[in-house]
Amino acid sequence: MTLRSWATPMVIGAFLVMAVSGVLMFFHLGGGLNTFAHEWAGWALVVGGIAHLMLNWRPFTSYPKRPLAAGIIGVFAVILGLSFIPLGGSEEGRGGDLRLVMGAMGNARVATLAELSGQTPEAVIAALAEQGIAGAGTDDTVTSLSGGSRERQGLILSAAFAGMRTSE
Repeated sequence: MTLRSWATPMVIGAFLVMAVSGVLMFFHLGGGLNTFAHEWAGWALVVGGIAHLMLNWRPFTSYPKRPLAAGIIGVFAVILGLSFIPLGGSEEGRGGDLRLVMGAMGNARVATLAELSGQTPEAVIAALAEQGIAGAGTDDTVTSLSGGSRERQGLILSAAFAGMRTSE
């Protein structure tokens, strides 16, 4: 098997997965294995891209000599550099605050979820039971009910807040 036989097909396949999963993630429509596929396709794109670059080194070296190509490459180099600047008030960047909130929600009792969602504890317990989380009590926490599974925590929070009353 030669480098040429797999490098470009790998770049094409990885780009396809990255493009579709990236657009879905941007619009918060992805689910299931979307993030997993996006992350691993990124590695495939890196490997395929390096192999493709090795095969096409001479044509590649001509791009920086063209003003438009050099400008486009430069813009993306600047964007890459700026992407390392954290946003928001946390060291972890934009997602840090959300992680803090989700960590706190993991410690929330069912009674607290009921209060936050404007429902009775019984209504939240019933909503959890409908999602297959039976036997929940008012003093159980999201973490204890989920067994530490983030996916299950999301299910619990979605069920708890599905019947949320708003002030409108």
